[in-house]
Amino acid sequence: MEASMNQVVIVVDDDEGVRQGFVNLLESEGYTVQAYGSAATFFKQPLPDAPCCLLLDMRMPEVDGFEVVAQLERSGAGVPIIFVTGFGSIPLTVQAMKAGALEFLTKPVEPEELLRAVRSALEAGAVTYRERQELAELRARHDSLTPRERETMQLVIGGLLNKQIADELGVSEIMAKTHKRKVMDKMQARSLPDLVRDAERLNITQTRSR
Repeated sequence: MEASMNQVVIVVDDDEGVRQGFVNLLESEGYTVQAYGSAATFFKQPLPDAPCCLLLDMRMPEVDGFEVVAQLERSGAGVPIIFVTGFGSIPLTVQAMKAGALEFLTKPVEPEELLRAVRSALEAGAVTYRERQELAELRARHDSLTPRERETMQLVIGGLLNKQIADELGVSEIMAKTHKRKVMDKMQARSLPDLVRDAERLNITQTRSR
């Protein structure tokens, strides 16, 4: 099956011959490939705005594969990773899986084994890409709230009644209801549980609760 052109495989390997071999194989299967000879070069570029996975050499000078994974985790990127190494061992495999690798392959990698791993990683990548998009849209909706509406949202997710919200904001109950309705509309929340879930995803805490 031909790969979707909106899927991207990122290859990071300091061995030019190995790197180019991966690129040739993946491009022959229809994948869009971004290849880098070092972690530093890779981190200078933004992640593609598409489902992607990372084919990552574990042993590289200066910044190794484990540090690349750690930096990606700190950024919240959530990119599925396939570790590739010429020095495979059971302890290293365990360490790679604990670090969050989806696959661990030992060089030289059989073409079909590599393609199978890439297909699996891109399936996971499609899920994380959708999640990133949804979170970005959620943040944009929250950014559209006025300061007063954000304050109202924090009170609403605490389960306060309209009268209590009005007292906290120092406004009439009718105005509190208006603020609450605008929050629900802008956040596209159909119910209080929906709004609470949105707040959790945005790491927003309640101002106070009943």
